[in-house]
Amino acid sequence: MAPCKGKEKKEEQAISLGPQVAEGENVFGVCHIFASFNDTFVHVTDLSGKETICRVTGGMKVKADRDESSPYAAMLAAQDVAQRCKELGITALHIKLWATGGNWTKTPGPGAQSALRALARSGMKIGQIEDVTPIPSDSTCRKGGRRGRRP
Repeated sequence: MAPCKGKEKKEEQAISLGPQVAEGENVFGVCHIFASFNDTFVHVTDLSGKETICRVTGGMKVKADRDESSPYAAMLAAQDVAQRCKELGITALHIKLWATGGNWTKTPGPGAQSALRALARSGMKIGQIEDVTPIPSDSTCRKGGRRGRRP
């Protein structure tokens, strides 16, 4: 069948997502790792922190509720995030590590170390690593009363 007059085939242009940079240049994003004792969030934003690029949690990767904060779930979440970042052209990450903080625990949960390690092993370059857990300068009274929680 002959092609119609006036209609020409248009060549599809490849759509490139992410920033336009020269070859070999690092494109940085910010990876916020929030590791509590109930779940682990791996959240990548641009440098301003306003635009979300990718966010995966440990609970999205495992079925059992008790495994959401496990190192294995955090590793799977970090691998997914790293793969998505590479698709969008982000090659390096600054890390901001969060724990619950405030009146609660100031130590990160079990998934923090394995998420960071999985990001590094998946080929992402790591810039700064910073602990940004909220620390109160003068906090309100913690729940449990004066004598604390008793069994």
